[in-house]
Amino acid sequence: MANSTESTTQLNRTLGPLMLWGLGVGYVISGMYFGWNLGLEKGGTLGLAVATFFIIILYLCFTFSYTELACAIPRAGGAFDYAMRALGKDWGFLGGMAQNIEFIFAPPAIAFAIGAYLNIFMPGVPVLAIAVFAYLVFTALNIYGVQAAASFELVITVVAVIGLLLFAGAALPAFEWQHLEHNALPNGWAGAFAALPFAIWFFLAIEGVANVAEETINPQRNVLIGFGSAILTLVALCLLTFAASVGVGGWETIVYAEAGAAPSDSPLPLALAHVAGHGHILYQMVTVIGLFGLVASFHGIILSAGRATMEFGRVGFAPRGLGRVHARFKTPANALLLNMGIGIVALFTGKTGEIITIACFGALTLYIVSMVALIKLRRQEPELERPFRVPLYPLTPVVALVIAVVAFVAITIDNLLLAGIYFGLLGVAYLWFRTFYGPSQPS
Repeated sequence: MANSTESTTQLNRTLGPLMLWGLGVGYVISGMYFGWNLGLEKGGTLGLAVATFFIIILYLCFTFSYTELACAIPRAGGAFDYAMRALGKDWGFLGGMAQNIEFIFAPPAIAFAIGAYLNIFMPGVPVLAIAVFAYLVFTALNIYGVQAAASFELVITVVAVIGLLLFAGAALPAFEWQHLEHNALPNGWAGAFAALPFAIWFFLAIEGVANVAEETINPQRNVLIGFGSAILTLVALCLLTFAASVGVGGWETIVYAEAGAAPSDSPLPLALAHVAGHGHILYQMVTVIGLFGLVASFHGIILSAGRATMEFGRVGFAPRGLGRVHARFKTPANALLLNMGIGIVALFTGKTGEIITIACFGALTLYIVSMVALIKLRRQEPELERPFRVPLYPLTPVVALVIAVVAFVAITIDNLLLAGIYFGLLGVAYLWFRTFYGPSQPS
């Protein structure tokens, strides 16, 4: 009986460090292609730059702290498993639920961007129809197998990285420092706080690498290599893309397609149009390759979300059926299908910007709970085998914790209604958990 249970809940170990790098970069890379420039409208070049500076520090400190947890406890639940072990079932549930909100609500925003992008080439097909079709295709690919899913992710991620390098090569010759200084802080320092969600969008969901630790060959070694190389790659691409984009003509150039227009979420094409015109081959190439960046993040976050939801079911914090893996493909098919259903419902709201902000609330909650769990585990279980120990402990996780708390408070003040919706989701889920699942679970 034990063997039967294990066969329906165990995942296959097939991923190496290169695949993990592809997943880590792929989860995030769409944030380089769209969305981040909307923070320029809030904070200007200086405001978004300052916000991004602190967010980079947050993610560097968080990533290497999170790697310690992922190597010591290589489970598919990621933050949920770490919080559960360190802080008990209640905080474990809340940390895991925040992770689910982040991973389930980020893909609809990206799917809508994919639909809007392809609608340019297929104007007769509605944006929503394309977005729903993308959900069906990439959920099916994830059900088919993690090796196939990760291999696909690696290929499209490499293409997306090449696209960013091509963009920088085309834009940097037109770079002028004075463009960075022009109207650099239009809304004062309050604009820097308002720009925080868009700075987070540069790196949102990289922590998803930890959710495939259970499917990684020699996770204690390969998670460190894949996770570490991914965050360093993303920091370099973030700085390069930011400078190359704004430097061609000032921040207004990559926010507004024309005077009086609504803010655009396509900064790279706007920058290249300013430099070379819409007909230039590099403009067309980078615009087309941008689709690969969107697909990489969409597909990768779906992969991680399935593992996070599966872990909830596997430990009994949600219906047990969600914790089962497909008998043939050994993937969390039930969890993937549930997440797809929720994502499609979110798509029909049409509120992509608001969905992104709610995902940011989930991410910051995850970061806060995870850093507290790391510090607690160091004190509570000093004998726990830790193949990787975060450098400069306790400074590194404390810095990540402080920045995450400040960012959470700032985003809450700037988005009170969305904060209310987020806390409402957490509250309803927690009451449901305590009523139907909490009492039967050990502390």
